[in-house]
Amino acid sequence: MLEWLHIENIAVIERTDIEFHAGFNALTGETGAGKSIVIDSMNAILGSRTSRDLIRTGAEKAFVSAAFSGLSQEILNILASSGIEADEDGMILIQREIFAGGKNICRVNDRPVTVAVLKKISGDLVNIHGQHDGQKLLNEEYHGEYLDKFGDIKQELLNYQENYKTWRELEKELKNSRMDEAERARRSDALRYQIEELERAELVPGEEEDLTARLGLLRNAEKYLNALSQADYNLNGDENHAGAADAMKSAADAMGNIQDLGEDLKDLYKRLEETRLELIDIAEMIRDKRLEFDFSPEELDAAESRMDILYRLEKKYGPDVGAMLEYLNKCRQELEKIETADDRIINLTRERDKKLQAVRESGMKLSQARKAAAERLEKNILSELSDLDMKKMKFKIKFQEKDPDADGMDDIKFYMSANAGEELRPLSKIASGGELARIMLALKSVLSQADLTGVMVFDEIDTGVSGRAAQRIAEKLARISRKKQVLCVTHSPQLAAMADAQFLVEKGERGGRTYTQVIALDREARKEALARMSGGVKITQAQLVSAGELLDAASDYRENKIK
Repeated sequence: MLEWLHIENIAVIERTDIEFHAGFNALTGETGAGKSIVIDSMNAILGSRTSRDLIRTGAEKAFVSAAFSGLSQEILNILASSGIEADEDGMILIQREIFAGGKNICRVNDRPVTVAVLKKISGDLVNIHGQHDGQKLLNEEYHGEYLDKFGDIKQELLNYQENYKTWRELEKELKNSRMDEAERARRSDALRYQIEELERAELVPGEEEDLTARLGLLRNAEKYLNALSQADYNLNGDENHAGAADAMKSAADAMGNIQDLGEDLKDLYKRLEETRLELIDIAEMIRDKRLEFDFSPEELDAAESRMDILYRLEKKYGPDVGAMLEYLNKCRQELEKIETADDRIINLTRERDKKLQAVRESGMKLSQARKAAAERLEKNILSELSDLDMKKMKFKIKFQEKDPDADGMDDIKFYMSANAGEELRPLSKIASGGELARIMLALKSVLSQADLTGVMVFDEIDTGVSGRAAQRIAEKLARISRKKQVLCVTHSPQLAAMADAQFLVEKGERGGRTYTQVIALDREARKEALARMSGGVKITQAQLVSAGELLDAASDYRENKIK
């Protein structure tokens, strides 16, 4: 359950704390007082998209936190899959900071999480029925979704969608393979030309790097040879002049004559000898490089010509030799597909037809599961509607077969008849606002029995409803609240009276600024609030007495008539 909600700098709420009760909680107040701000704050905790406009004017950031307790093992497992554990009391604390610059910081039990993770874990904590959900119920595109959720038809839908996806991929591949003869010929000619041009180039992996290095030497041949010759002369000398290697030998021989006179001299001799040997090695390597370097203008011309060929091909087929070879391989594969297209089309057609059959078979199983679920849902909805004083209403889920698409082969629509003797019609054609609210509540009540959600929030479920119908909705919410915690924003005195706890959302002004506060009401304050909801600004003693009677009747119903 939701233990408490803390709100800072959300719209006109500067700071407030709400401690909720385990059963039925009602939020009441004048229109515009800020009841919707409480719902917006809950949505923020649940990971919904928020706007910086939500932040109170003049504040740098907004902050919302909520504590949840009594979590089921299923929800604990879901939290654990995201690396989150409840504390020693089995509670979790969710926090979200919303900054004016657009930054969000979310935490669960002081562990930083992304908004996406927050949304994932909170979906099983709270279910909010907003005012837009009624319009969603009228949209026939969602009727199948409601039915699948009620029937828990996950595996059948997954099997169907896997077959459908493969079938659509085969359809697409088959369509691409069925290019007309003229297009096939044009494409074949283009591919052959490209393949021949690339094959004629006899590309070799890594040759561009080797060629670049060789060209560097060839283009600097004179500088290269002069440097090697000068180094060779300085190290090895010639017939008339001794080089550095001979000088090092003389120095080493001189030190060798006195190395026995001391350890330090022996060490110097050893170092001279090591240096002399290293110098001889270097000198030989330089001489070898000078002797082995073979330069000819023809080789330079050939290397530059080859580099030009590679540059020209790279402009057409890829940034380097590796990419061009990869492109060549793709061209060969595509040409092979075109040349064997007829065989490929035959095989694809066979695979496509086989997969289409699998789609239809899995679609029939999905349809059967849905029809079985539809019978149960119809029965449960009618039972719920009867509780909501709609005993004469007929509710039917109709199926019409359609071509396979992503969600199955069923066109699913909810039909109803609100009055005796009237034929069933689409829900969107005949449901009034009050009827729609009760149908939505009935559907939510049925669906909630199968999910893990411990908290249900209803934002003005009583819209368009009054009198006896409002009383039935109040009783239904009271029954739901014995299994799940219920939070309800309402303008109805019947709903407010039925709640185990009532909170007044009140707007005022202080220092030229608007402030909203949320106040937990005791019995006397509830009587006054109910009287104001029924009678307006001026409250009479009769209205207060009536409000007290309404509270007593609600208390009696909760204690004696709910099993």
